Amino acid sequence: MLMDTCKKCRRAGEKLFLKGERCDSPKCAITKRNYAPGVHGHKSQRRVSEYGMQLAVKQRLKHVYGLREQHLKNYFAKVKSKTGDIGELLLQKLEMRLDNLVYRAGIARSRREARQMVNHGTFLVRGKEVDIPSYGVRIGEAIQVKENKKKPPLADRIKEAAKKTPPASWINVDHQKGEIKVMAMPSREDLGEITDVGMVVEYYSR
Repeated sequence: MLMDTCKKCRRAGEKLFLKGERCDSPKCAITKRNYAPGVHGHKSQRRVSEYGMQLAVKQRLKHVYGLREQHLKNYFAKVKSKTGDIGELLLQKLEMRLDNLVYRAGIARSRREARQMVNHGTFLVRGKEVDIPSYGVRIGEAIQVKENKKKPPLADRIKEAAKKTPPASWINVDHQKGEIKVMAMPSREDLGEITDVGMVVEYYSR
């Protein structure tokens, strides 16, 4: 059975922002019950081994980006033999996913919602419809909202996004055109919500 979305946050012990605006409300599971799920969750204080910590961070990364285990392993396999900081390269692969960029632009309230929007054929990349959430966008490529999708409620969402916190520094968003352009690769310092990715590298390098 798949773990309930809120239980993933409680298991991680912190907000993973998997439910968008609900995560900032008093209804957030972490706000109401900040302990592990299960009958004895609030009493659990056992010591965690190094492997256990690596596993917990790896699980957190999976949940944040909404990936299955094999998908994350595949991303790691693509970067493990490259030159440079493997952890940073792994994060860059994940950040350049189409669904993640839609979320980073503020057009979707969560990565889950962004995946649904991509699956429904909402966006064009280089003028062609792309309905694959894992599509890897490249620097300089533009993501555009299809003309026939520029109507409520999506049109209202884009207007709301324009009034909120500026999007990630490595992308440029033209809210009037409904266009997202990738300007650069993100650095690890840009990704405040993602931490200890070195433990994920250690986990898969065993």
